Amino acid sequence: MNTLKKKAFYSIALCVLGTSVVISQESGEEKVTTLDEVVISDSKFELKRIHSGKVITKISSKELENSKGQSVATVLNRVAGVEINGNRSAGGRVLGYYIRGGRNRQVIVRIDGVTVSDPSTISGEFDLRLLSTQSIKEIEILKGASSTLYGSGAATAVINITTKSASKKSISVNFDSSIGTNQSQEDQEYDVAEFINRASVNGTVGKVSYIASFSNRFSDGISAAEKLPEDTSESTFDKDAYSRFNVASKIGYQWNDRFKFHVFGNLDQFKNAYDAGGAADAANNSFSRQLRGGSHWEYQYANGNIVAESNYSLFRRSFASGSGYRISDSRSFTFDVYNKYTFADDLHTVLGINGANNDYEAFQGANEFSELTQIINDEAADFDILDPYVNLVYTSPFGMTINAGARLNIHSEYGTHLVYSINPSYAYAIGEENTIKALASYSTAYITPTLFQLFSPSYGNRELKPEENNTIEAGLEWAKKKNMRVSVVYFNRKEKEFVDFVDTGNFVFQYQNVADSFNTQGVEVEVLTRILKDQLTMTGNFTYTDLDDEISQTRIPEIKFNVGVGYQISPKTYSNISYQFNGRREDNFFNLATFASEPRTLSSYGVLDAAINHQLLDVMTVYASVDNILNEEYQEIYGFSTLGRNVRIGMNLKF
Repeated sequence: MNTLKKKAFYSIALCVLGTSVVISQESGEEKVTTLDEVVISDSKFELKRIHSGKVITKISSKELENSKGQSVATVLNRVAGVEINGNRSAGGRVLGYYIRGGRNRQVIVRIDGVTVSDPSTISGEFDLRLLSTQSIKEIEILKGASSTLYGSGAATAVINITTKSASKKSISVNFDSSIGTNQSQEDQEYDVAEFINRASVNGTVGKVSYIASFSNRFSDGISAAEKLPEDTSESTFDKDAYSRFNVASKIGYQWNDRFKFHVFGNLDQFKNAYDAGGAADAANNSFSRQLRGGSHWEYQYANGNIVAESNYSLFRRSFASGSGYRISDSRSFTFDVYNKYTFADDLHTVLGINGANNDYEAFQGANEFSELTQIINDEAADFDILDPYVNLVYTSPFGMTINAGARLNIHSEYGTHLVYSINPSYAYAIGEENTIKALASYSTAYITPTLFQLFSPSYGNRELKPEENNTIEAGLEWAKKKNMRVSVVYFNRKEKEFVDFVDTGNFVFQYQNVADSFNTQGVEVEVLTRILKDQLTMTGNFTYTDLDDEISQTRIPEIKFNVGVGYQISPKTYSNISYQFNGRREDNFFNLATFASEPRTLSSYGVLDAAINHQLLDVMTVYASVDNILNEEYQEIYGFSTLGRNVRIGMNLKF
């Protein structure tokens, strides 16, 4: 991009950001009552936050609207206790879900009430890179062991994602488009290198609702790996592009006041170039595609309702590198049928059965045009899960709430295993506006090894035992109606039979159970306040995680905090600024020169971001953002690039 174009691009961004100083201050922003906020993740039915025995973080539709251009991983990374490693790296970087000291396999992702996963990945996790924030209505994050409601793998967190629903109008059209830079700290040329677009049409005609959308994202301009400081050669690393598109559709039918259903279909796909490893440039390419479909059925009766949900996913992943070509196909079918029944206003129950079938096959060859050899057979790499479960919530008239449940995991590979939870809480009103809530919980979780860990021809181990987690939580939450909430939670997680990737000797690696047990404990603090008639919102969270020195410490900061300030300048203009600090972390660097894993310490860092949006017309909103304003230099993973100062501008049209 020539100098004139660069100046023009930067000037447009500054003009949009600068609207904050010329628009008069006005009131009228809708009041928010934090005390009456409704959550569903810890009970599977609507429950006022005051009656919830968990501190659930809810990312609202407004917060997502104010995070335009950011990935799902970046939005989640601002939550207390959550570290999504790789979210500020090159677009195609594999993400690490490190929540409360756990790993990807200990986190469950649910979309519209259905658990999603990819059986062909090492940890079996759902790849958040497939999702677009523009398609999401809201997100709830439930931390702690939650296997009683959500099954195997819900050991450290459940991420509940709700997608956007259809407009009540007969037809509504939404279009969003933005452009931005995608550059490292050293390359501050401000070339346009990232494009994000989404278009949707939706509405309700009589008893039928519909929504169809298409979105895409393309980014270039940065190499996945970066040179080490001691590398003084003149060589440069190639830029690694990332491209993704999403197609989604949903059709619903409201039969009457009691019965409704919807069916959905999604195609999510991305391609990206990647390097050979830390500080190792290479011309490798990967491809990932998910085809997902399912349904949701709901029937209400006098004292409850019956819900039936299903999801069927087909995944294809391929990797082309100098060492060969590999392709994997996997299938996942899940269903959840449960009855929510209210015995009285103070006693709610959920009785259900959850099932899943997963299988996985893989092929490899010299390249994508050569004959492929099957290395993993889906007839062997297959397992079934069928889990009956029950949950009960009792809310007393004097402020006590008890949430308790149990689930029998029935696994085709590992037999039966019982998990359970007990979660009492007590809320005490101080006057008409203040409430203080004490909470505690004890919950167990069960994490079965993944198909890859069991059946990989090179690294698999059929003798692996399942992991087990026990989590204790205790905390306090104080809320002042409409404008203040503060929570402090202590957690202690005991883990047994930890599965790790270890060198068994002579550079022969295998997945093995490496520890009888170890503990991870920590403290999470969250603060939310709204003042000046709700025009000024201030948020903050702090996380301290005490990790096992040898096993669980990799890439997880001991200290992490986020602070944010949002200001509703006028009914049409909103601006926010946020700062995130990550403390020192330990990492392992696999040195391709010596073929040895070397310990490395990653320095602490802080990143400052700012954004603004303004309703220019009744149907048009413009927005802009600057990420890493101070151009902080840091690493999320040793030997890999991170993003420097980057600018984005965009617009949204709604008809």
